[in-house]
Amino acid sequence: MRKAHASTRATEVREVSKPDEQWRQELTPLQYSVLRHAHTERPFTGEYVHNHQDGSYRCAGCGSKLFSSDAKFDSGTGWPSFDEPAVAEAVELRADNSLFMRRTEVVCRRCGGHLGHVFNDGPTSTGQRYCINSCSLAFAPAAAEGEQDAGEAEQHSGEAEQAGPARG
Repeated sequence: MRKAHASTRATEVREVSKPDEQWRQELTPLQYSVLRHAHTERPFTGEYVHNHQDGSYRCAGCGSKLFSSDAKFDSGTGWPSFDEPAVAEAVELRADNSLFMRRTEVVCRRCGGHLGHVFNDGPTSTGQRYCINSCSLAFAPAAAEGEQDAGEAEQHSGEAEQAGPARG
């Protein structure tokens, strides 16, 4: 496992913010190391490198929907690769000049977890290769994804009802 840089802790407030000890308890040691301290899992060791099922890839830290199986391709690099995020606003891109290289880090916008890096050498029309650590992801098969999305929509509508009528 390689350490990209000291930490992904952002100064801005995230939608999902937890004390370090809670992250340690909720994540596996590898997930904690990658998501919270920007380490990198070894190539060809991740659970989703060769996954070809239909579904979506969510942040292992907060559950935010990040990538679709439709955007996944085999880059031969040893990490799951995607040509674009499922929702562009779900990820944040930042300059990463660690390890004597210029790269662009990919971070979950909702919790600040380190996901991987994006490169401009992708084989599709986007020209991008989002090279993502498997341990930063949780896969939701297409059938389960529909159920999960419906549950999220129901939860959000319940939150809106509790909040009362919108005032404009």
